[in-house]
Amino acid sequence: MKLSTKVTELTNIIAPAVAACDVALWGIEFAPQGNRSLLRIYIEALPEEQAQDKQVTIENCAAVNHQVSGILEVHDPIAGEFILEVSSPGFDRAFFSDEQMHGYVGQTVSLRLIQAIGEGDQKRRKATGTLDSIDATSLKLTSSDGQQFEIALSNIDKANLIYEDA
Repeated sequence: MKLSTKVTELTNIIAPAVAACDVALWGIEFAPQGNRSLLRIYIEALPEEQAQDKQVTIENCAAVNHQVSGILEVHDPIAGEFILEVSSPGFDRAFFSDEQMHGYVGQTVSLRLIQAIGEGDQKRRKATGTLDSIDATSLKLTSSDGQQFEIALSNIDKANLIYEDA
């Protein structure tokens, strides 16, 4: 999952403002749309607060929105108008880095791949299954029909957690 240069620039500007609000930055989505772009920031509770079952609140989102708005006015990294949204990543969270997936081994993930995997008629650019393991270069996934895949991390375009109600 490679971040665009613009998302990397925005992350560097926004991360300190988010940290000042006592929450963690999970990821940033930036969608330029002509003269009106969308900047979506995902935040989550700090790890020690997660251990105490504390969740992101509306107040956290409002505080981050206020802090980030001020920082963006000073740095002005986005040309034209933009909409700023701040939220929790939710149960079906998108992963913005390979490192984020390490905490979800044993859970179901959905992947969109850059290049198809599989043989012959079984080639696919999407894979969903249980995340069996992940290391520095690849992950192993078992689909619901029992197929096992080893997928290079460099081949992952997008990854999401699939929420399963226990």
